[in-house]
Amino acid sequence: MIRRAKENDIPQIIALLRQVLEVHHNLRPDLFRTGSTKYSRQELRDIIANPDKPIFVYVDGTATSQDRILGYAFTAIQRHHGDNIITDITTLYIDDICVDADARGQHVATRLYRHCVDFARANHFHNVTLNVWEGNDAALAFYRAMGMGVQKTCMEQVL
Repeated sequence: MIRRAKENDIPQIIALLRQVLEVHHNLRPDLFRTGSTKYSRQELRDIIANPDKPIFVYVDGTATSQDRILGYAFTAIQRHHGDNIITDITTLYIDDICVDADARGQHVATRLYRHCVDFARANHFHNVTLNVWEGNDAALAFYRAMGMGVQKTCMEQVL
């Protein structure tokens, strides 16, 4: 089952945030710290309360007291209206998809991604976008398999 995140999901979301940070740290230790999380508990409360930043969680629903979260998708609704160069569109930006290491191979990411696309379609958005860090070949292959293509390329020169 996929649903919007609730405040009592925060401890499990933090555990998943730690996992995804380690993936990024292993790819780019020059950019990403280890042993931390992208958001604090308060920041997560604020995001969960923000209707323009839906967090979707995939839960197994077998736990009696609380659903076990197997993965999440952090998203942000981006409205481009009245811009000088961008046409009037609304985009669903997927900030992050994470699947618990113990749940990989169970199509959780596929279901989360498709849920995001369905949400965007139902709300008449123009597109769904995301970023993938160079070197995260598994994520890149996954998103290509989902039908995504390159919109733009971000370049860097490390000094």
